[in-house]
Amino acid sequence: MDLFGTAGIRGDVGTEVTPDLALRVGRAVAADGDEFVVGGDGRQSTPALRSAVAAGLQSGGARVVDVGRVPTPTLAFASRGRRGVMVTASHNPPHDNGIKLFADGTEYDREAERRVEAAVEDDEAVPWDEWGADRTESPLPDYREAVADYAEEWGASPADLSVAVDCGNGMAGVATPQVLGRTGAHVQALEANVDGHFPARESKPTPETLSALREFVARSGADLGIGHDGDADRIVVLDGDGEVVHEDTVVAILAEAYTRASAAGDPVVVTTPNASARIDERVRAAGGRVERVRLGALHEGVASARAEGGAETEVVFAAEPWKHVHPAFGGWIDGVASAAVLMRLVAEQGLDSLRESVTERPYRKVSVDCPDEAKPAVMERLEARLPDQFPDASVDTEYGVRLELPDGSWTLVRPSGTEPYVRAYAESEDVDALVDTVVDAVERAVDDVV
Repeated sequence: MDLFGTAGIRGDVGTEVTPDLALRVGRAVAADGDEFVVGGDGRQSTPALRSAVAAGLQSGGARVVDVGRVPTPTLAFASRGRRGVMVTASHNPPHDNGIKLFADGTEYDREAERRVEAAVEDDEAVPWDEWGADRTESPLPDYREAVADYAEEWGASPADLSVAVDCGNGMAGVATPQVLGRTGAHVQALEANVDGHFPARESKPTPETLSALREFVARSGADLGIGHDGDADRIVVLDGDGEVVHEDTVVAILAEAYTRASAAGDPVVVTTPNASARIDERVRAAGGRVERVRLGALHEGVASARAEGGAETEVVFAAEPWKHVHPAFGGWIDGVASAAVLMRLVAEQGLDSLRESVTERPYRKVSVDCPDEAKPAVMERLEARLPDQFPDASVDTEYGVRLELPDGSWTLVRPSGTEPYVRAYAESEDVDALVDTVVDAVERAVDDVV
């Protein structure tokens, strides 16, 4: 049984993420700890699924602490020193839901997820007199205070800053405006009422879905715009003109700031294969290095870098596009913390100044049809052929085939984990020529196999 994708369990509530599955997942993970915090987002289906998870945990012998309706970063914060279950489908549409599992503030790794999948198949309750108790907690005020306190060290007081936050009817409405408002900044919250139908816009924040925020920022004269998804782990940043700042530029700004602030001899930033070389450039300029890990596994990459590094190694930041981990604050993805830290940096230096040192090259992504069963053979051919086509490039084949060219251009080819495609990514001043060359190689490899 393959339950877990790149971000926990996720799917349609009518056919996939049902109360029956939630009950069995709760019972399966109960053996992992004595006490679990259980929370959920604002979706219509979340209360029923949250209750089912709690029932499964209790009938598996664990104690349940119900924290109610919270952002995912708040649930992760509350799971420190124990375990946690978050019912959320993040940026998916309203008819979907999902389950994320946490241990001491960090998402379950792949090995733990496989163990849960096996236990779901067995699904057996403990004797009735061993069922766990339940109680409630309200971690949100402590979480908001902790984020605000943590962000203070990252820049000047933003009291003169104007920030517009589009919460998208998601859980950010109970966190980001409140955290940013504690600093004295002028915060304007849009769509901050939690509504699991997401009536204002789609839950996934994109340049298209954030059109109202973009217009508002440009019209109001705000210095900064922030857009979140349904559970507040993602963040999209807008400049004062209402234009979206490229997600890799945001990562590069934060990665450079964290690297420069580190006193470690070996500061490390963890990111993913599809992330831009602009991140590597800014981290190297600040005296650090970059490690890459598969999509959806930032927590595994942080653990691996720590385990393999020496006494001077410090993982200072971890990110994939739109999702950031602030290790000094916690091991979870946290869009609220990103908003708070970035606001301080902007107040200190200005967004234009922060962006000035980041090289932004044209970017393209192309999907090439490829049957799932052909992907291994196709990738084997590409691992052999692509380095020959780009002899001057540095090559990494751990998570697909990633080539970084001497001029800072890069390309990545990787099989989709959810669809019958091989994805080709490229970033270069001559991006069309680069991506056309790579796509041609992918198509020839597919033709050879299929």
